[in-house]
Amino acid sequence: MAATRVIVSANTTASSFLLKPHLLKPHQSLNLCFNLNKNPIFTSKNRLFSCKSLFKPEIITKEDGLPETLDYRVFFLEKSGRKVSPWHDIPLHVGDGVFNFIVEIPKESSAKMEVATDEPFTPIKQDTKKGKLRYYPYNINWNYGLLPQTWEDPTLANSEVEGAFGDNDPVDVVEIGETRGKIGEILKVKPLGALAMIDEGELDWKIVAISLDDPKASLVNDVDDVEKHFPGTLTAIRDWFRDYKIPDGKPANKFGLGNKAANKDYALKVITETNESWAKLVKRSVPAGELSLS
Repeated sequence: MAATRVIVSANTTASSFLLKPHLLKPHQSLNLCFNLNKNPIFTSKNRLFSCKSLFKPEIITKEDGLPETLDYRVFFLEKSGRKVSPWHDIPLHVGDGVFNFIVEIPKESSAKMEVATDEPFTPIKQDTKKGKLRYYPYNINWNYGLLPQTWEDPTLANSEVEGAFGDNDPVDVVEIGETRGKIGEILKVKPLGALAMIDEGELDWKIVAISLDDPKASLVNDVDDVEKHFPGTLTAIRDWFRDYKIPDGKPANKFGLGNKAANKDYALKVITETNESWAKLVKRSVPAGELSLS
């Protein structure tokens, strides 16, 4: 029988259950935000669509079940204890080109953790295949996770990337900073570039970003800076995601846009477009299928 134990501590082990704060630095303001045209947008249930910034209470995570079991979930809660969705309720925009990034897979780990897009409140869980937990064949070398309030629409074909359709998930982020994140941790990041991965015919964007807390954050502001201050990293990211399925007998993934990382402006375009797709999804302007909108 799964149990839940609350620990308020910065240092935890892999088997502990957490109730841990992730500060989003609340502002003393109304619960509203501004879109790219700087018009205020109000929505029901405190959910906002294309946002620049907004008031948000402190978010905490709570682990249910034992890690590396089928029952394991990481839920996100407001300080009051009300569950929220890391995909739908954490704001995308922080402001000034900075975005919230949610760590699903800490660097130097191999358990394939992901937001459960088809479960209420979309907690983080370990992915499964044929009833068994999934692991990468080797550790991922960067913090990996998602941009909240984004969605790669599977009904939209991207004419710039071989006409590939979206993969029906939030946009992925590869965070290249030196610090190892924690499952469910919310980091403020700035995008640096974008890789257009094509996975079995589906477009699966990988936004390359860096945490604002990283010592080198002020030095890297675009894709060329990554090569200068993190030499070889862009190639390593592309090759890792190209090859990780090969040990399972599957073909290598492909990449569009000339097999190279696009620049920061292109990454921002991807983020804007997928945020707009997410807004249509949660407003039910497009079919949700089995996706959870709670």
